[in-house]
Amino acid sequence: MQYQLEQLYPKKENSIMINELFNDVKDRMNKAMEHNRHEVASIRTGRASASILDGIKVDYYGTLTPINNIAHITVPEGQIIVIQPFDSNTLEIIEKSIIASDIGLTPNNDGNVIRLNIPSLTEERRKELIKMVHNIIEDGRVSIRNIRRDANDHLKKHEKEHELSEDNLKRAMDNIQEMTDDYIKDLNQIEATKEKEIME
Repeated sequence: MQYQLEQLYPKKENSIMINELFNDVKDRMNKAMEHNRHEVASIRTGRASASILDGIKVDYYGTLTPINNIAHITVPEGQIIVIQPFDSNTLEIIEKSIIASDIGLTPNNDGNVIRLNIPSLTEERRKELIKMVHNIIEDGRVSIRNIRRDANDHLKKHEKEHELSEDNLKRAMDNIQEMTDDYIKDLNQIEATKEKEIME
């Protein structure tokens, strides 16, 4: 998303202020997106995916470390995840971390690797998961709209203090709306993809 700010806002101080505001809006919207993307990815579907382990950290020599930093994770078939630690001494702590997590899967440790069997989803469970996805994405949309509202309030304040012309205010608000629409479109895409995954 590139906005030609200098052309849009000829006065240099306006351009700098609006540029800083746009960068802040973009940064905050990116963080909101990442949070929602992560939340949705952690929802377990009936298909094995290494991403369900993303939120689990292991106490590795006193440092909380993501599993994929200390083990090789593969999905050899649709319902199984295999975790092969780089250091065999970490097998037990990985197993304990999975049991302690809220992913609801029981690890099967054979002394070399850990296998996670992903049970098929019932129709009822699929509906529950889709509802969870809808709630997460709706929270995401609300966050994005709140960021837009904050930015617009900020711009209106500058216009009120005669630091921004009415035309420039409208133009900046249009640009922020465009950014908002883009992020909400991305959220809708994440929702649709996850829903499809749950229903497969």
